[in-house]
Order: sequence, then structure tokens, then C-alpha cells
Amino acid sequence: MASITKDDLETIYFSNMDEAPARRRAREAFKDIQLAIDHCLFRFPADEVNMKEGYEVNSRGLEIFSKSWLPKGSPLKALVCYCHGYADTCTFYFEGVARKLASSGYGVFALDYPGFGLSDGLHGYIPSFENLVNDVIEHFTKIKEQKEYQHLPSFLLGESMGGAIALNIHFKQPTAWDGAALIAPLCKFAEDMIPHWLVKQILIGVAKLLPKTKLVPQKEEVKENIFRDVNKRKLAPFNVLLYKDKPRLGTALELLKATQELEQRLEEVCLPLLIMHGEADIITDPSASKALYEKAKIDDKKLCLYKDAFHTLLEGEPDETIFHVLDDIISWLDEHSSRKNKY
Repeated sequence: MASITKDDLETIYFSNMDEAPARRRAREAFKDIQLAIDHCLFRFPADEVNMKEGYEVNSRGLEIFSKSWLPKGSPLKALVCYCHGYADTCTFYFEGVARKLASSGYGVFALDYPGFGLSDGLHGYIPSFENLVNDVIEHFTKIKEQKEYQHLPSFLLGESMGGAIALNIHFKQPTAWDGAALIAPLCKFAEDMIPHWLVKQILIGVAKLLPKTKLVPQKEEVKENIFRDVNKRKLAPFNVLLYKDKPRLGTALELLKATQELEQRLEEVCLPLLIMHGEADIITDPSASKALYEKAKIDDKKLCLYKDAFHTLLEGEPDETIFHVLDDIISWLDEHSSRKNKY
């Protein structure tokens, strides 16, 4: 087979990725290029980790992509089940995070939600946030029920929208998890993310008729304030599966409803928590993370605020901040998995 040319890559990169087959072709073409970029996450060695990926049709008939990373030759301390953010995938930046966690003794499991990454569904479209949460629960429950994992503690790791998903999983399974580590969780949109109230009412009306339409306005300063490190901002286009268009109306409406409901239920959170947020985040509101910390009905909770940090704590910050956040996650997991394993 002839090697892929620069022109081929450009054609794939700019192709319509609304449907899963196009996204899968793009991932296959760019996979090796992605892992070779100069980002600190990809410096973690892969040879200490067993990685597996594949597809499985879920109970709603959707083909779901999932991936796992397990340490080679050492017993597992616990399971870490990752919920990715809006527009994202578990196949790019998270690869480096998962390698680091697996080499620290954790079995790491992740999936692409329907409509994102390599899974079936219209790109960037969430027709029902509750169905999405149920899809994630179904996937992780199957893993946790496997005989070799039943005795192990299990933790949720949620990033941005994935933090909201993790909290909703907890509401539906209040005793099933040993804790959750949340990175810039979407408990509330920052004010800069929400259109003027009149525009919002118009969009809500149109969403009922045209939910798949890409129409939600985005401010330019928001795009500039996702990655703080300028060099890492330049690497962002390598995330070829990222949903890059304006949010679809139905998706925006579902996320707005989900955050409004979540804000009202913070007092119901009752599992050990690690909450991490950049103080300069203008995507998800750091004040909502503070409210979660204050209202959660559990003594075992920790809030880490990172000075000057933007939204993407594990992808877009200077190396030292990324390593700091990773160390905070691993220290917290070590403490909580060893505590659980004593009983």
C-alpha cells in the first residue's frame, strides 16, 4: 500500500466528519502523527502499559469505541473510569494521561460517547443528556462486573462536561463508586459562554424545530482562553477528531438543562471528591466548583485551585502545571485506593 501523502492528509483533515466512518478514517491517518508531537503527555513511556481498544454495540444499537490501559506485570490498585469533555475523544491527549495512570498501578478505562470521537452518531450532537449518561453507566458497569475487577475500588475521572457526566452517574449509582476526581467540571457555564437572554430564548425556540443545526454563537476570546500555553495552543489542530464547529442547538439546550439541574443537586453529592479548577477558566465557572466543594454532603473532599490556569488543565497548561495536576490526581487515588483496600 502506498504511503499517505501531505495532500491526502489535508483532504482527510478538511473532510466532513459528521458521521463516524469519516472520523475513523481520519484517526487512522493521523494516529502516528498525533503521538509523535512534542507534548509532555506523550513523553510518558508506553512500554510499561498494555493497551487495548475496540468497538462494541450497546443496548441502544450504537457502536461504541472504547479503550483500556493496564500496567504490565504489577497488581492493580483500582479502576479509573474516564469521562471526556464536550467535543473531545479518549484517543488523543488522554492517551498520555492514561499511560501515566496505568504506570502508577491503575487500570484505566474510557469510551467515546455517541456522537463523539470514533463512536456512532452525528458529530457533536447530544439529543438526550440522560441517555448519554446511561450509555456511559452501561459501559463502565460491564467492566466493573468482570470477575478480575469485582474486588477492586473504582473511581470516576471526569473532565469538563465529563465532570457533569460523572456527577450524574453518581446520582444514578450513589453507592457504586469509591470517589470521583473532577477536572474543571461543568457544574455551571461561565457567563462569557452564555448568550444574551433574548438570544438564548430565540435559540431555545429554534432548537425545538432544528436541534441538529450548528448555530450557537461563540465569542472569540473563549476560543483563545482554552489553552494557556502558546506552544500547546499551536498543537491543538492535531486533535483531528475534536468537534470544531459551532455547537448544535439541541446539544447546547441539553447541556444548559443539565447544568441547571446539577446546580440544584450539589447537596446530594455524597462520594469522596477531588475537585480541580483553573482560577482563570472562562469556559466552566470556578465558582461552581467552590459551590460543589461547600455543598457536597461528605467530609472527604478536596478542592485544588490553580493560579492563572485556564480550562484545559491536563492539555493546555505549561508542563509544570500539567505535572502538578497529574501528581494531585495520583496522590489522591493512592490515598483512597489504599484506604479502601485495607477493608
